[in-house]
Amino acid sequence: MSADQPEPVAIPYCELSVDALRGLIESYVLREGTEYGAREFSLDEKVAHVMRQLERDEARIVFDPATESVDIVPHKPRLR
Repeated sequence: MSADQPEPVAIPYCELSVDALRGLIESYVLREGTEYGAREFSLDEKVAHVMRQLERDEARIVFDPATESVDIVPHKPRLR
């Protein structure tokens, strides 16, 4: 990333409305290429799985000002 491009910003999931959070997670899990293994999961199960990852800080919502887009990305919490 060049010096003139702003860094992506982490958005705490708890700052989004319930509807906005659900819509973002649904959009994320419905993307082509999202792989959940051999077993098929319902949309609600996929949404719940991502929600748990956000709650455990294993994933984060990130806004990229350069592309004006939002994504959910894996996150590894730092060990203390």
